[in-house]
Amino acid sequence: MTQREQPQSHDAGGDWQQDVLRELGGAGEGGRDTAGTGPVRPRDTAPPGEPSLRLVHPAPSTPTGTEGATEPEGPAVPGSPAHPVPGSRHAPEPVPRRPAPSPGPVSGPHLPTAPAPESAPTLDPRLLLALGRPLHGDSVSRRTGRALRKLTSSVAQDVAERTRIAREVQQPVTTGRVVAVTSIRGGVGKSTVTALLGRTLNHYRHDPVLTLEADAALGTLPVRMGAESVRWTCADLAPVLHPSMQLTDVTGYLVPVSDGGWLLPAGRGQVGAPLDVMSYRKVTLALRRYFAVTVVDCETLPGEVARTAMDTAHARVVVAPTTAEGVGATRQVLDWLARLPHSALATTVVALVAGTPDMVLDDKAAVGHLKEAGVTVVTVPYDRHLAGGGPIRTDLLALTTQEAVLRLTAEVMGRAVRVR
Repeated sequence: MTQREQPQSHDAGGDWQQDVLRELGGAGEGGRDTAGTGPVRPRDTAPPGEPSLRLVHPAPSTPTGTEGATEPEGPAVPGSPAHPVPGSRHAPEPVPRRPAPSPGPVSGPHLPTAPAPESAPTLDPRLLLALGRPLHGDSVSRRTGRALRKLTSSVAQDVAERTRIAREVQQPVTTGRVVAVTSIRGGVGKSTVTALLGRTLNHYRHDPVLTLEADAALGTLPVRMGAESVRWTCADLAPVLHPSMQLTDVTGYLVPVSDGGWLLPAGRGQVGAPLDVMSYRKVTLALRRYFAVTVVDCETLPGEVARTAMDTAHARVVVAPTTAEGVGATRQVLDWLARLPHSALATTVVALVAGTPDMVLDDKAAVGHLKEAGVTVVTVPYDRHLAGGGPIRTDLLALTTQEAVLRLTAEVMGRAVRVR
């Protein structure tokens, strides 16, 4: 995949993002159901018999003694949207202070006064040196053989199939879609699959894409996404978000990804308190209205945040290792999804990941066992580049890996778009 331009800012984002801001502002100009689905309609154009719904956001907390007063003059609040953290690559331009309004209720939000967190590297510099040169996913002999085959065969059919799948990934959305990625245990490639989904969506889509980490157990998503350092986390951003914020304000708190899109980590590489459900719900509910797709790297099941994310997402990916115990445990997860009140299983895709080139379990038997639950299974083959760890470079992925990830992304987007 080649590097493409960053998604446009909010001011050039089109009618969809304008509707997003009107909804977040609570101006009452349109309605949308609480699930975040369906287009915004003016109140006077609602079809007969259809109630006009509006998302009601909780009012921001007001400090004692400030009701009915204007915002006092004083030093800048570090880390607030009006005063972004110095050094942020996507921090918004400072807004000049306007004259104090006439006496009456305060119209602006009261943002928290907590100091901005310190930036922390995702990896120790010594470990970065120890990584060495990353391997290509395909060996030299395999790449040479493929090049020779292209000289003697037509590739038109392969190009047509890849184009068809790419169109599935590029399907338009009316509201932000959330894709939750989880697994039954750690170390099976959950964060790797999340990073691959995020990078694929960033490459093929031309609207904003966010990759969000909801696993505070020293997750590897920032490293896999190529982030050199992190500052604001999901828990830090929860009390800062406010409906009046614009996309340019929000991206000042996020980590820009090298080949497009943004990243919101769950931690700064230290053991800390796990992300709570209320913070997760607030962050995802607010941010999905700025981004066309949000890919969430959840904690492993049966964690509370993971169960909440799987229950509320528009589409789900369950990552399973190609081992007997891994496939068996994943089948139990699928049976649990089938018992949820809504049709969660119909919007679930299983990514069967090979962690070693010498597989013991027959992959066809594993796929068949999982398909019995009524889900689509996409096999992600062993890849030398992914197995080496460190930042993922899409240009070094094996061709079979690229095709599998593109197919997985298309399957996920097809399900996420169909949810109403």
